[in-house]
Amino acid sequence: MMSAEQQWDYSFDVVVVGSGNGGMTAALCSYEMGVKDVLVVEKSDLFGGSSSISGGGVWIPCNRYANEAGAGDSLASAKTYLRQLITEEEVPEPQLDAYLENGPKMVDFLHERTRMRYVTLEHYPDYYTNLDCAMEGHRSMEPETFNANELGEEWRRLRRTHPMMHLAGVIGFTQVEAGLLIGQQPGWWKTALKLVVDYVLDIPWRLKDKFHRRLATGCAGVARLRASMQDRDIPLWQNTAMTKVVDCDGKVLGVEVIREGKPVRIQARKAVVLAAGGFEHNQEMREKYLPQPTDHRWSAGTKDNTGDAILEGIRLGAKMHRLDEAWWCNTISVPGEDIPRLSIMEKSYPGSIMVNPAGQRFSNESQNYMAFQQETFARHTEENPLNPSWQIFDANFRATYFVGPLYNSKFLPDWAVPKRYETEGFFAKADSIAELARKIDVDPAGLEETVTKMNEFARNGEDPDHQRGESAYDRYYGDPRVTPNPCLGAINKAPYYAMKIDPGDFGTQGGMVTNADAQVIHDNGSVIEGLYAIGNCSAPTLPCYPGPGSTLGPAMTFAYQAAKSITGYRD
Repeated sequence: MMSAEQQWDYSFDVVVVGSGNGGMTAALCSYEMGVKDVLVVEKSDLFGGSSSISGGGVWIPCNRYANEAGAGDSLASAKTYLRQLITEEEVPEPQLDAYLENGPKMVDFLHERTRMRYVTLEHYPDYYTNLDCAMEGHRSMEPETFNANELGEEWRRLRRTHPMMHLAGVIGFTQVEAGLLIGQQPGWWKTALKLVVDYVLDIPWRLKDKFHRRLATGCAGVARLRASMQDRDIPLWQNTAMTKVVDCDGKVLGVEVIREGKPVRIQARKAVVLAAGGFEHNQEMREKYLPQPTDHRWSAGTKDNTGDAILEGIRLGAKMHRLDEAWWCNTISVPGEDIPRLSIMEKSYPGSIMVNPAGQRFSNESQNYMAFQQETFARHTEENPLNPSWQIFDANFRATYFVGPLYNSKFLPDWAVPKRYETEGFFAKADSIAELARKIDVDPAGLEETVTKMNEFARNGEDPDHQRGESAYDRYYGDPRVTPNPCLGAINKAPYYAMKIDPGDFGTQGGMVTNADAQVIHDNGSVIEGLYAIGNCSAPTLPCYPGPGSTLGPAMTFAYQAAKSITGYRD
């Protein structure tokens, strides 16, 4: 009689749980390395996960696209940079070396065998440009744009990139275009006009979908991976939620899932690869592990990420690390919108500040979003709370820049701003700083003093309190038209405005500890045979977030490593 573990509804060599960049890279690499019988399962009715929502950046030092552009980087330089941010105890030498050495190989492998194509980000700097061997560009890539029709009917099941990366909500733009459009830098209107004209004149596609045919950023990368899977007839089962990793005598044998409402058991003859994201939308886990205050509604990660893979890892005895951390980024919870916006560019522009309930600045608003929020949590106390925090700006700023859902006042005058923004406590407007402070329950004297100091800093071009504008990363989202410091501007023209900013994230960071081949490590130090973990359900290789794309880079690299381990492939 067959044992319970041997009673399977389906059988594959490799079963991948999760359809983001990491999961689909694992499937494609396994196939190309000789193991053809691969299945990808996805919990949602849309594929792509948080990878698809994201900006799509992939941080891989010395990648082929950077080399072709003459970047002049080296793996030794990248390691020197990283070791100033990441200790040996945090990320052991073999893990870091495996990432740096195999990242470029992974990019080459996909470029040579699949539809994956990237563009080097020449001017997007590392996030800690004050450190030795940091680069001011070329370590991150973004996907080349991709036409949705190349997916066939599957374009209808693709998760779109975050709405904030769409012009008028329907026209996706690249990261390079975003810098022009959102900051309204010289020539921005020509870029906007071209995008709009291309969109309007594509009549055949307008009859099919409201979105532009051209995909950009995160969903472009996911679409390229999925199209490459289609070329190989690799199946992707959506509406298929993993409920259990099946194991026997310390070896993983397969998974149990709920597929379209029905329980199904799937054998994995060689391996199960967990690539199912973090636990950002599991409030119970957030309250157990993450620093306070915490609320899943502040997270811009996909709502399907509820820690399924991590919980199974815990049940199996996997060693866990950094469950108390996330990929932090302030978010903007706009009334009426389903997913928070990331506050990355807006708070960097000159002429605005972030303040706490005491009306005081508490950090460098132009520094990278991860460091900004880590500093926020470190300084937050019951006696001196930093939540809620508010972005404060004036009429000049409002007329010049986009802020969250607010196009500047030339395109969206105050009378057109939805009334619910104010009634629901998200936004405020007043004719004086003191009146504005009272409306948002911030100390008026504290805010007036802070604004006065900022105006002096703007005149002098220096921020002695928080050194805003001193690093190359700070200045990346500054406004070069503003002098003497492109990150510092006065707040002195009524009316004055405030927008509520939450301590959010775009995914949790901690998970199962793995080795250099992405194999999951048991608490006793042994390898859990047949089980691999990549992406946000595994412990991070770049916990400091050293540059744009520091989650997708390791996810894809260790997917490549996992495939080599599973198949025995030698590069």
